[in-house]
Amino acid sequence: MPEIALQLDIAAPRAVVLAALTTHDGLTAWWTTGVDRDGDVLLFDFPDVPEPFRLRVERADRDRVVWTNAGSFPPHWAGTWISWELADQPATADQPGGSGQPERTRLLFRHGGWQPGSEEGVPAVAGTWAELLVRLKDYAQSGKVQPYFVTAHRHDAP
Repeated sequence: MPEIALQLDIAAPRAVVLAALTTHDGLTAWWTTGVDRDGDVLLFDFPDVPEPFRLRVERADRDRVVWTNAGSFPPHWAGTWISWELADQPATADQPGGSGQPERTRLLFRHGGWQPGSEEGVPAVAGTWAELLVRLKDYAQSGKVQPYFVTAHRHDAP
């Protein structure tokens, strides 16, 4: 089974990156303005999509955030999971704040569990994730809100 894996270093503390992955304000700042929550299931709305993507939060702590697909849409995401592994990366002497304090975060993103027959969609999904991770990094480093998807429907969930 294929798996999408992307790694990047972010010049922001782990707590900032974690908040971008686990809070309403964080998720709407870089991914989509249409974010809601139903218990432990995150609902993500996108333009011209008939129903939200439903991702169940399986884990969300300082080391790892894991979501599993909890809906029937999109069909090619059936059985998939998404994980975000976070690790401190100490600043070096030649970087801003180079005191050796963990001011940088290494993020390992993975999207796996693709079912047979859905593999042909993986390259397009990987490309979108790569663009999204650039937005996530920019938001964590600068605080600049720039969601990749802007929906007409806006949720006001916590």
